[in-house]
Amino acid sequence: MRLFLNRLLKLAAFLLLRIFILGWSAWAFGAIWFDCPLAAPGHPVAVAYLVTALVLLVLWARGHRWAAMGAVMLACLITLWWGLLKPSNERNWQPDVCREPWAEVNGDLVTIHNVRNFDYRPEDTTGELNPRWETRTVRLSQLTGLDAFLNFWGVSWMAHPILSFQFKDAPQLAVSIETRKEKGEAYSALGGLYRQYELVYIVGDERDLVRVRTNYRTGEDVYLYRTTLPLEDVRERFLEYIRSMNELHAHPRWYNAITANCTTSIRSQRSIAARTPWDLRILLNGRIDEMFYERGMLATDGLTFPELRRRALINAAARTADQDSEFSRRIRTGIPGF
Repeated sequence: MRLFLNRLLKLAAFLLLRIFILGWSAWAFGAIWFDCPLAAPGHPVAVAYLVTALVLLVLWARGHRWAAMGAVMLACLITLWWGLLKPSNERNWQPDVCREPWAEVNGDLVTIHNVRNFDYRPEDTTGELNPRWETRTVRLSQLTGLDAFLNFWGVSWMAHPILSFQFKDAPQLAVSIETRKEKGEAYSALGGLYRQYELVYIVGDERDLVRVRTNYRTGEDVYLYRTTLPLEDVRERFLEYIRSMNELHAHPRWYNAITANCTTSIRSQRSIAARTPWDLRILLNGRIDEMFYERGMLATDGLTFPELRRRALINAAARTADQDSEFSRRIRTGIPGF
């Protein structure tokens, strides 16, 4: 029996080692494909690496142990190079992400620079034709609440959250955590697992951050919820965003589709002790509103979750309000919790 178990353990270790090296080699191929400047025209470097790695793995399968060491050494070199890639705030950015916000806190006053308030057209969803960046000052003592927008763009299991801070004496300030794309660059889910994009916090007017999604981009739905966070928690969340955007302004970071995306970044900017308990819906966030509902974090007016979500859709109201200076008020009319 012991002999059988020993053989079984050796076989399991053998298979796990092969899976690990194969997976590492596949990751290294992706790193070159997406992040190596020399690989862009036709990806010759990535293809050369793939062919070499496959040859080594085949030789290993035929009993040549040195081939496994060769595959590992190659993957190590690529991992070392990849780890040395540095993010930057100085690139040829798309107009809607060309500036990163930063803030000055002076007691009760918070002055935020580079607040986005663009106007868009159906043929111009990056705001290139009508850019407008503003400086706004708000008072922490005038915070009245926190609202949450959830944006879907085609798949039900993934969404994009936008949190909007409400003030008694100033317009709302919405914050969206996004990939910072260069001109001509499109989002790639696989590329987002590598170092394809920098991370950026966009602070903007709701008529910009929400309306571009409901009124100008096609195939996107936006839902709006009122949160039940106490004011002291809202204030702390606001200051967490301020600290994070100031850190990014001084020290850029890479976006990552798993560890540093639009949702996990909200959680990781909190202290470990203050973070919400982990839930798979934080990563596959198309049902994060359901998680908030279950945890009592949403104003529900006594509705079931399916009914609350049905009534939270604001696309029709946003299209009707469109250019109205009362856009934010009108999209909330009739929404549960407001």
